[in-house]
Amino acid sequence: MRLGATLLIMGPASRVNGRTSVADWVRRRVRQGGERLWRFADFRGASFTAVAQALSRLTRDGELQRLSKGIYYRPRTTAFGRSVANPAAIRRLAEDERTIFPAGVPAANLLGFTTQASSQAEVATSRLSLPRKLVGDDTVVYTRRPAAWAGLSEADAAWLDFLRRGARTSELSPEETARRTLALLAEPGCYERLVRVAPHEPPRVRAILGAIGEEIGTKRAILDRLRDSLNPLSRFDFGLLASLPSARQWQAKGRRT
Repeated sequence: MRLGATLLIMGPASRVNGRTSVADWVRRRVRQGGERLWRFADFRGASFTAVAQALSRLTRDGELQRLSKGIYYRPRTTAFGRSVANPAAIRRLAEDERTIFPAGVPAANLLGFTTQASSQAEVATSRLSLPRKLVGDDTVVYTRRPAAWAGLSEADAAWLDFLRRGARTSELSPEETARRTLALLAEPGCYERLVRVAPHEPPRVRAILGAIGEEIGTKRAILDRLRDSLNPLSRFDFGLLASLPSARQWQAKGRRT
């Protein structure tokens, strides 16, 4: 994710959760966030066009400063007037942003498993911490993701976060969640990219990837490597993905009835 990149978000065109307009939602989040940078990707789950219009309106009203395409700065008021974005600090923040990925509900939203617009931002990073001026004081930050995540796309990192959670951020039924997972990961190259990072993931994720690979016809050599990486006596919590046909074969715990 590069500084200035924009992300087209599919969502309600003019309303969030049926009650609050996108403009009001964006304005409230910006005002609550204090001094920080804002990007279109910070408002996942809402219409890209509506978010862009809301940020432009806040800029015209003087509440935000537009730094570059898709990047806005919310200043703070000091004894000497309004703060000014420091160019050197912005460059450092740009470096940090390359290690920031969607997590939780925003990750599920990005993958199409929910239309929910979370009231609280969630991100994952391979770093030990992130500057609050970049992500905001209200953002939940999951740190210490593997260094191998640094080369991932937003979507691939969202997949790993989704699998780590056993797909519990999906608003679909377990069966629909499993079907959508199999359909999307069967797309050319997608599953293979995740498998390359699998050695750095928890055993539960490797087991889930094995169960998925079994269903989409992955090469036996890849499945054997995943199998060999697991303790044969362990049982793993697959969450909603326990409904995968091959889940038990890949050491999933029994589903509760």
